[in-house]
Amino acid sequence: MAETKTETKVGEVTHFFDKIGVAIIKLEKMLKKGDTIKIKGNTTDLEQTVDSMQVDHADIEEASPGDEIGIKVSDKVREGDEVYK
Repeated sequence: MAETKTETKVGEVTHFFDKIGVAIIKLEKMLKKGDTIKIKGNTTDLEQTVDSMQVDHADIEEASPGDEIGIKVSDKVREGDEVYK
């Protein structure tokens, strides 16, 4: 999927916990609480604000490239879906 001028790829979904609605995202760029993200894939097209992020069950305000974070998502996402900001 091609990136546009307004969208920058920040990471990729590596796991999704269906029962609790949490996506695990491996970050390529910094992400902060309050950022608006888009999650896109073959059957996924979701846009939402990052209300909370966790690393190892601890709440964080921002995450750096290389971090794997958990965020609550409003709809189902899939492994391999790309995350844009």
